Amino acid sequence: MGQEQKIHQEIKFLGNLQNYLREFVYGGIDGAVTTFAVVAGAVGANLDASIIIILGFANLLADGFSMSVGAYLSSKSEKENYNKHKNIEYWEVDNIPEKERQEIVEIYTAKGFEGELLEKVVDVIVSDRDRWVNEMMKDELNMIKETKSPFKIGLATLISFIFIGFIPLMVYVYDFFNETVIDLFFWTSLFTGVAFIVIGWLKSYVNQTNVFKSVLETLALGFVAASVAYFVGGFLETIIMNAR
Repeated sequence: MGQEQKIHQEIKFLGNLQNYLREFVYGGIDGAVTTFAVVAGAVGANLDASIIIILGFANLLADGFSMSVGAYLSSKSEKENYNKHKNIEYWEVDNIPEKERQEIVEIYTAKGFEGELLEKVVDVIVSDRDRWVNEMMKDELNMIKETKSPFKIGLATLISFIFIGFIPLMVYVYDFFNETVIDLFFWTSLFTGVAFIVIGWLKSYVNQTNVFKSVLETLALGFVAASVAYFVGGFLETIIMNAR
């Protein structure tokens, strides 16, 4: 791994897929946390394993689709908003060029340019319409063009949500087709914990943070969500049973 890859914490073998690693990581975290919470809540309420599978898959498919559509629409809206403001800047450059030139002067004066050098820099920028608009977008509006595909963002989120989110259901599905005598929730918790460790490790690359800290945060998030769901499930079961 080269020095630049170390600095940016790149995973070389992922290639272009790394561009969508953030969506995969956060889709996976959401999928694992919500599905594991559903399972934990159902276990706390002493529901039958078949009910757990039904609730789990309903959550997995409905929430996965909802989250992926939300990610797609959010990215698409950002692109549309960027293009809207870019068209406005083109209109201003074409219709009020002196005002727009003065804004370039002010931007580069604030950066420390002055005198003849400032004039040369401004002349170079305003000599190209596209370059001029790009400078206004970046330095005046603080807007950077999103280069990732909204469709691929939504797809990466959906795949990750369903793939990682299936892990808390895996043992129950296996037991449904091949009945076992094992503690289903224990093994589910173990496998889901491993999933949290892996996704936490990937999150450390996305956010460029300490691996141990990232893994611990992800494990803690899953544990807290599952614990709350488990005790809520048990509490509601007690209320319902006493009300009968």
